[in-house]
Amino acid sequence: MIPANTLPRVLHGASGRPLTLEQHEEAFAMTARPGTVMDQLEASGLTGRGGAAFPTYRKAALIRSQRSHHKYMVVNAMEGEPAAHKDQTLLSSNPHLVLDGAEFLASIIGAKNIAICVARDNPMVVHHVERAIHERDRRSQRGAKLELHAPPWRYVAGEESALVHWLDDNESLPQYRPGRPHIMRIGNGPVLVDNAETCANVGLIGRFGAEWFRGLGTQESPGSTLVSLSGAVNRPTVLEVPLGTSLRSILSAGGADLDPQAILTGGYGGLWLSGDHLDTPYTNQALGPIGATVGAGILVVIPKEACGLVETQRIARWMANESARQCGPCAFGLPAIAEDLSQLTHGSRNLPAVYERLVERCGVIEGRGACRHPDGVTRMVKSALKVFEHDIENHLRAAPCAGSRSSQHWVPMPALEPEDEMVWE
Repeated sequence: MIPANTLPRVLHGASGRPLTLEQHEEAFAMTARPGTVMDQLEASGLTGRGGAAFPTYRKAALIRSQRSHHKYMVVNAMEGEPAAHKDQTLLSSNPHLVLDGAEFLASIIGAKNIAICVARDNPMVVHHVERAIHERDRRSQRGAKLELHAPPWRYVAGEESALVHWLDDNESLPQYRPGRPHIMRIGNGPVLVDNAETCANVGLIGRFGAEWFRGLGTQESPGSTLVSLSGAVNRPTVLEVPLGTSLRSILSAGGADLDPQAILTGGYGGLWLSGDHLDTPYTNQALGPIGATVGAGILVVIPKEACGLVETQRIARWMANESARQCGPCAFGLPAIAEDLSQLTHGSRNLPAVYERLVERCGVIEGRGACRHPDGVTRMVKSALKVFEHDIENHLRAAPCAGSRSSQHWVPMPALEPEDEMVWE
């Protein structure tokens, strides 16, 4: 049994090669625990590690309550965030722990099918999962059927409604959901979607119980979490840390700049925080009062010599290009925001008017999209207007900013893909 105060947990046994099923079962030997897995899941307080932080027990209970003979468990390992590497790290070290959790959840809700979704653009991870499924198939044990699916890699393709839409209709487009919790379906069958890290934690809770799980973290945010750290760091890395660890400690453990200008929290649809907040605990409860969340477990560190406005413009441009273009805010609003930011950073005429137009557009777009993609972009941009106020003042005066002395970029950014080459199915 792994001691409750020992890290790593979900990355236990990681050695650069994925554990075989035999190695996995030796490393994670089942221990006796009272009650059912559902009881342990409720007592654990586990919340989703994919971004929304919804209680995992409540999601499972909702699908369990549905009367249907065709329920589905979906593991979301799409990892559409370019700055995220935790799914890849987890599935490249121990895919079986993720499959354990998926099987526990399938049993809880009564699902006969488990779909593990990995972007086809990541053939290495696809291979690791395929091999792990094959190992389990050879055991000939009863239970839900494991199936690997490889949708196209797009930012919005990893959004859970887009993923379910692809499984149901072979098209990776987000669906309108007026409120949550919302029951998604494949055919007429209700679907439970959890990301890979959440499933790995369910696998741990199913083996070691809720009390063990709560041996790390805080009362309100128990357990550990994976963090993808990049930007002004020695090298991009994935860390496993107890929830409640300070941002400063996370940056220190990852070899990051400990006197940064700002940190992007939660990913490209997240929020910029100034470097004054490094002593904030890494939990939603602590980050909430300053407007941030743990989100998808992404931290991008920006040094003082960078221009935060330029980095924001790069993100906004890429996010506009990655939208599904199903509604006005995505099709027209996000490109317009990206263009306003471009004009601010490149010194076009009448910059005060451009700035006012940008602020107005952010207010008009927010809350009006068919999905939450435009909300994430506008939230990130609005936080940049506060955190990088000094850079913006310099741009408005056509004066040099910190980043004018360097051509280096800090936010990981894939190349923009021409619209006519984008794959959605």
